[in-house]
Amino acid sequence: MTSGIIFNIQKYSIHDGPGIRTTVFFKGCPLKCWWCHNPESQNLKHEIMFFEERCTVCGRCIKKCPEGAIKINHVFPEIDKFKCTLCGKCTDFCPNNAREQVGKNITSDELIEEIAKDEVFYEESGGGATFSGGEPLAQADFLDDILTKCKDRGIHTAVDTSGYAPWKSFERIADKVDLFLYDIKLMDNKNHKKYIGVENTLIIENLKKLSSMGCNIYLRMPIIKGINDNREHIDNTIKLLSNVNVEQVNLLPYHKIGMDKYRRLRMNYKLSGMEKPSSEEMEKISQQFKRHGIKIKIGG
Repeated sequence: MTSGIIFNIQKYSIHDGPGIRTTVFFKGCPLKCWWCHNPESQNLKHEIMFFEERCTVCGRCIKKCPEGAIKINHVFPEIDKFKCTLCGKCTDFCPNNAREQVGKNITSDELIEEIAKDEVFYEESGGGATFSGGEPLAQADFLDDILTKCKDRGIHTAVDTSGYAPWKSFERIADKVDLFLYDIKLMDNKNHKKYIGVENTLIIENLKKLSSMGCNIYLRMPIIKGINDNREHIDNTIKLLSNVNVEQVNLLPYHKIGMDKYRRLRMNYKLSGMEKPSSEEMEKISQQFKRHGIKIKIGG
């Protein structure tokens, strides 16, 4: 039995693979996408999220912090991240839940017990468990263990991955994964490093290897205006797809749902002012793929 750190378990999910699913969000990701809507997933460690609108500046968090890591900064109490040990006392004693600890340690036995509660829904809908993040392969031992437990119970498994992980990590889990939800964000290496933080060489190599093993793959493509909605990126993605076996491509229009999380984590959001692509723009991109016989779904 292994243990890992997660930040959410989402029940009755219908967008992370077929049927009704339980999606488990792992903490930790090697990428820093400018449009990431789960910034609380990037750090592998626990974090404190602060909700200014709930804070009444009562001062209890300051009094209860054993490290003296919280002080009033202008209006609100701020945490000194260099002093904070993430003990959680500031969250325990806040009467308004203005601070929430992000991240929960959990064993594979505890997690499979939670996933198995909804087996009847998986059976009736053709659903199962999806492991997302963050990057679930950043906790490869834990992921391998929970996948094994799912397969032992006959639960359909999906892994939502950026593809940026050592091949040996993919190789050890491939036969336990019924579906890979595989992200392709940018084909140009220079732009990939600018907007994602790393080059895409490993991601593309891993995709080709999974394809050669006969793995079931859905490609996921976020669409961000002015960044990867251009003809060159789409054409190069289509060219890549001519060399790999992918069952379908999901086009995911950019949204702002996660923007407030950056403020609550005291992180900088780099795409302020970015607008969601219109339905017409998404359909135009969809048609480019369809002309090459590629199965497309917008969203999901």
